[in-house]
Amino acid sequence: MSFEKMKLTAMQVQAFMAGRSDRPVSEVVPLSGGEWSQAFGFKQAGQDLVVRFGQHQEDYLRDQFAAQHFGSVGLPIPNVLEVGEAFGGYYAVSVRAYGTMIDDLDKPAMRRVVPSLMSTMDAMRTADVSQSTGFGHIHADGNAGHASWYEVLLDVASDHPDMKIHGWKEGLRDSLIGIQPFEEAYAALAELARDLPEVRSLIHNDLINFNVLVNNDHITAVIDWANALYGDFLYDLAQFTFWGPLHDPVKGIDWEAKARAHYKAIGLRVPEFERRLRCCMIHMGLGAQAYYGYKKDWTYLESVAKRTLELAKK
Repeated sequence: MSFEKMKLTAMQVQAFMAGRSDRPVSEVVPLSGGEWSQAFGFKQAGQDLVVRFGQHQEDYLRDQFAAQHFGSVGLPIPNVLEVGEAFGGYYAVSVRAYGTMIDDLDKPAMRRVVPSLMSTMDAMRTADVSQSTGFGHIHADGNAGHASWYEVLLDVASDHPDMKIHGWKEGLRDSLIGIQPFEEAYAALAELARDLPEVRSLIHNDLINFNVLVNNDHITAVIDWANALYGDFLYDLAQFTFWGPLHDPVKGIDWEAKARAHYKAIGLRVPEFERRLRCCMIHMGLGAQAYYGYKKDWTYLESVAKRTLELAKK
C-alpha cells in the first residue's frame, strides 16, 4: 500500500462528489488536509462539509468511531457521514467545523484558550471507554491491541512492516546523530516506566498539529483521531510539556504548572504525576525521532533527541 498523499484537483473532487449523489455540489475548495490525506471543503444540500482522500481507510473509521462514541458538548468531534472507496484509495465525508487552529494563535490568544483546552482534555479523560478493550492505538472497531500501558510505551522501539513509518530505524542510522540517542533514552524509559499506574483513558495524541479549532477562546472541534490511544490521560498534556521549549505555537507557557493548578481546582488527585508525565514525554520524544527517521527530515531531529535524553537522564 502506498503511504503517499494523493494529488487530486478540485475539478476531480467536484466530479466525484457530484457523481455520488443527485444533490448539487458547490464551492469545492482545497483545505490544508493532514500528513496523509488531501482535504476539500464543499457545500451540499445546505450543509458545509469536508471530504478527505487518502490510503488509510482505518483512519477515517477511527474518526467515525470517535465522533459516535466520544463526541459531546465538552468534546466536539465533527460527525463522519460517509466512508467509501475513491481514486484507488478511500474517502470520508464529515461535517465541516470552523475556527482558528490553535497552532495559528498568537501568544495572548494561546494563553486565553488554556482553560478551554484543559476542559477538553478533562472530557477525554472522563470519556466512557468501558465498552472497549486494550491499550494503545485504537482500531476501527474501537478496541486496542496491547495488554498494558507499559507494553504500549515499550512498543515505541518496534518497526513493524505494516506501520506507516516502517523503515524509521534505518533512517535514524543514516542520520548524523545515529540511533544511539534513541536507544539510550529508550533504555531509561523501560526502567522508569516499571510499575506505573495502569490508567486507561481516551487520548487524542495529536493536539498540536492543526487538529484543534478555536473560536472566541473556546475549542469548537477536535479533528483527526487517526493517532488516538487508550492509556494515561497525561499523554495529551505531554504534547504541550514536551514540545513547549521547541514548538513556537506553545512556547512561553508553563504547561505543567497550568495543569497542576487545574487539577487542584477541580479536586483531581493524580498519583505519581511527575513520573507518569516524564514517561509520556520520553515516549513522545522517541516517537518523534522515529518519525523524523522515516521522513529523513533532520531539521528537528537533533533538538528532539537532545530534549528526550535530557528527560531520560533527569
